[in-house]
Amino acid sequence: MGNELTDKAFWANYWESKKGLAFAVPASYTFHKILKQIVGENKISTAVELGGFPGYYAIFLKKYFGLKTTLFDYYVHESVLKEVLSANDLTVKDITVIEGDLFNYQPKEQYDLVLSCGLIEHFNDTKDIIARHLPFLKPGGTLLITLPNFTGVNGWVQRKYDLGNYEKHNISSMNPALLASYCNELGLKNVEANYYGKFSIWLENREQQSGFTKAFIKTLWFAGKIVTKIVPVESKKLSPYIVLKAIR
Repeated sequence: MGNELTDKAFWANYWESKKGLAFAVPASYTFHKILKQIVGENKISTAVELGGFPGYYAIFLKKYFGLKTTLFDYYVHESVLKEVLSANDLTVKDITVIEGDLFNYQPKEQYDLVLSCGLIEHFNDTKDIIARHLPFLKPGGTLLITLPNFTGVNGWVQRKYDLGNYEKHNISSMNPALLASYCNELGLKNVEANYYGKFSIWLENREQQSGFTKAFIKTLWFAGKIVTKIVPVESKKLSPYIVLKAIR
């Protein structure tokens, strides 16, 4: 079995089917608190976003922190990228873009921050795909990896209403303790891996769902939000994400 759970055809169809991709990335974008802390504490000046097309985090870091940022992905849809950059008052000259394969690409430079958001869970060999981040990372640099948590309520929603998308994810990778152990085995330091965020659920195929399903998902979303407002904990069952941080 190959390591990848997706291919270029999957991503071409995925991005061409998506609507509303070109928006101004807000200062409060997902993981903004973590990124602000990392940039502030570690004197970050360069960053690369791996597997992050259309580059929202590369844009975020350029736009709000003035970093020199690079977007690296296996598939880059040029017209979509230009639209997203334009929506953020940027051009292709503002962010370096590399279209390449992590499994055979040799980085020409290393970065203070290497991040991927929603990448590693699309591969069978989790330790290997984490290791593929390291050639991009300077000694002493920061690694930040985030992925969805499909082991709780959100995973049930995916399984029930979008099985095709669910099966494109390696659910066994969604284990903070396992992720931390891989990083330790790879020689990384100051490793932290945790569930992240208060309750949330989503469906990539929401528009194709029936009115009843949409109403049910909305009700479930509100109920979960109320519960985590009363008991504000981050947990396997309710948190929508997992965040992994480490130093090389």
